[in-house]
Amino acid sequence: ECILSGIMSVNGKKVLHMDRNPYYGGESSSITPLEELYKRFDLPDSPPESMGRGRDWNVDLIPKFLMANGQLVKMLLYTEVTRYLDFKVVEGSFVYKGGKIYKVPSTETEALASNLMGMFEKRRFRKFLVFVANFDENDPKTFEGVDPKLTNMRDVYKKFDLGQDVIDFTGHALALYRTDDYLDQPCLETINRIKLYSESLARYGKSPYLYPLYGLGELPQGFARLSAIYGGTYMLNKPVDEIVMENDRVVGVKSEGEVARCKQLICDPSYIQDRVRKAGQVIRVICILSHPIKNTNDANSCQIIIPQNQVNRKSDIYVCMISYAHNVAAQGKYIAIASTTVETSDPEAEIEPALELLEPIDQKFVAISDLYEPTDDGTESQIFASRSYDATTHFETTCNDIKDIYKRMTGSDFDFENMKRKQNDVFGEDEQ
Repeated sequence: ECILSGIMSVNGKKVLHMDRNPYYGGESSSITPLEELYKRFDLPDSPPESMGRGRDWNVDLIPKFLMANGQLVKMLLYTEVTRYLDFKVVEGSFVYKGGKIYKVPSTETEALASNLMGMFEKRRFRKFLVFVANFDENDPKTFEGVDPKLTNMRDVYKKFDLGQDVIDFTGHALALYRTDDYLDQPCLETINRIKLYSESLARYGKSPYLYPLYGLGELPQGFARLSAIYGGTYMLNKPVDEIVMENDRVVGVKSEGEVARCKQLICDPSYIQDRVRKAGQVIRVICILSHPIKNTNDANSCQIIIPQNQVNRKSDIYVCMISYAHNVAAQGKYIAIASTTVETSDPEAEIEPALELLEPIDQKFVAISDLYEPTDDGTESQIFASRSYDATTHFETTCNDIKDIYKRMTGSDFDFENMKRKQNDVFGEDEQ
């Protein structure tokens, strides 16, 4: 919502952004001080002294990283919101196999030394990666007999004679699929996902992921600032009492006795329960640790992927870990957030394999959230609802949702060029 209000403001629309919360970003905010997190999860005690100063904590409710070459970074660069943020590269990505965790190789040397696959498999895998890197959907010479829109991914793996372990690793640790449904779908999307991973990795070398200092809550604040520079108005602590409709179209929002009139409305599902449907659940467990995660070379940030078939599930389990090095925790403390799509009536048991990797855990906070999606595209009502944040470990699906809402609102395809700040701004930042 904050990104869209930023883009719409840059495009010359009049924007009023209301939030019932006293902070920016709704679900995507970072909670501070630590006492507030304890309150939010209804814990009876307050944090022990060993947790350090409450103000030193900024705890994300939704764990995600940014792909270095992904769409959100592009949005940040085009809008120049990067000037309000500082990023660090996440130190490594790890994958779980047979009860152990292994580093996802980030250089050719690491790949050759890795225990994830045997010698001959490495050669075949390398051939496959070269094929992916050279693949260009507009140049049939690069297809090597593969039809990007018809050949499914299962057949592409067969073509390169890749074994099950390599397939799991490629689909889940590189293409970042959460399930195996992709195997029977046309291969183009998978090829593009692996390209995104490789290009993101090539940017900084340690991993393809970035994370902002002071937590993900800095992102909505950055875009809110962009909106304000272009004349957008923000109101925090502003309850939404009613969405005012006339002839099935939105005409305004009622709050504390006043009506703000509008032609279009964007909101998250929590504001319009009657226009969304439940599409599943995600469990997220925030864990506070006093130590780095075992077998990660004492990394102060990392990601761990537990592929579904390693733990007899349909969807992967993810762990995102950051720490005091990112100004989100007190000195010497680490925050690891495990998350997955709920598949049974006992979600806490489902996430157990991830928690075992994190022991000992000082304190955990468990959230089981319903996932909602809009029931209509907003054409008639002109109400455009976003989808709930899913269990993926990065912002690519969120950006797809933004582009989709943009298209439904404006009737034209989303173009990154539309996000560029106008050179001769009336609201230039120089005089501020």
